[in-house]
Amino acid sequence: MSHELGLAHFIAQVDTVGRVVLVFLLILSIASWYLIFTKGLANWLEARRAKQFLDKFWQNDTTDKFVAHLQQTKPDNAFANLATEGLAALRNASRHGVEKLVAAGGMSEFMTRALRNGIDQETARTENGLTILASAGSASPYIGLFGTVWAIYHALVQIGLSGQGTLDKVAGPVGEALIMTAIGLAVAIPAVFAYNAFNRHNRLWLVKLDAFAHDLFVMLTVDHVLEEINKPVLKSVSDAS
Repeated sequence: MSHELGLAHFIAQVDTVGRVVLVFLLILSIASWYLIFTKGLANWLEARRAKQFLDKFWQNDTTDKFVAHLQQTKPDNAFANLATEGLAALRNASRHGVEKLVAAGGMSEFMTRALRNGIDQETARTENGLTILASAGSASPYIGLFGTVWAIYHALVQIGLSGQGTLDKVAGPVGEALIMTAIGLAVAIPAVFAYNAFNRHNRLWLVKLDAFAHDLFVMLTVDHVLEEINKPVLKSVSDAS
């Protein structure tokens, strides 16, 4: 009897609607676990590469050393990408002259926009996949509940047709209802935990990136301003000699 009323027996009793519900839950479960493993591994690898980059970054005491190090380093993390974009913006400003930047707010405003754009792009990247996790966490219990209600309906139909609510008549539909509820919760719980964990990671990650952007802004713009100030001084000294 226990073999007949096992999990396989209950699943075999599921009709077309129940199978559709199971397929939806299976798809959501596969998508959730795929994102959990891939995003978890990607976040771990990028955090490791970012730590290595930042350790070497703080060893550079001048912009020239930083630029030389950046040219030899592959931008394989958000911090290196942001530094590359900031350096590219600085070179673009130096190439075209500060005069064209005055109408747009000057050198500081230009660099701020460039770095802010890099942070916004990283923010969008870190949010990839979170919508699926949020949907799985919020929708799976309701999908399972729909399967539960549908299975209870079957149980009531069996009672109505037989005229008596014996165990052999209602065990299958009631077992199906409980299984639907359990599967819905099994899909939703990991998705909710993963969504919250990734949200916390992204928040801390972007806080660190924003702090790095402030340091990068100072490093790039201060040296650039000092260079622009020293140009006329050096030119006047060379003319006087």
